[in-house]
Amino acid sequence: MKTMWAPWRMEYILSDQKSGPCIFCPGDDRDQDEERLILFVGKLSMVIMNRYPYNNGHLLVAPVRHVGTLESLSEEEMLNLLGMVRRSISALKEVMSPEGFNVGLNLGKVAGAGVEEHLHFHIVPRWNGDTNYMTVVGEVRVIPEHINNTYSKLLPYFHMNT
Repeated sequence: MKTMWAPWRMEYILSDQKSGPCIFCPGDDRDQDEERLILFVGKLSMVIMNRYPYNNGHLLVAPVRHVGTLESLSEEEMLNLLGMVRRSISALKEVMSPEGFNVGLNLGKVAGAGVEEHLHFHIVPRWNGDTNYMTVVGEVRVIPEHINNTYSKLLPYFHMNT
């Protein structure tokens, strides 16, 4: 049996995910954005990279305001949020040239929401052949590029025209 080392996951495994601030609440201090993998914070929506991605370039788009349901969003927030999903897809197309996308919203714990109190869209870029036996048999995902490199490539796109 081969061993695949993923030491960056230990922090997540050992952490108490219920404590601490909401990962989707950006706050006012932009000094921690790179460490938190925040690509963009606007007036109404934000974009953050998924620290534990399904695939390379997995982004999360959330309202800035801490809300857990679509009904809690204003019309302006909903429109802005969907516009940011579109902008994020454009950034991924420009930087990573994916062949498709999975875009989704998990509402409620039974629907798979990991952070159900702050709704967020998942944007997962896809390429032909990007899944393999490792995920099915070994329950391991192979991400070909370090997350910090992907962050550096995407960041300039989110700061253009802002």
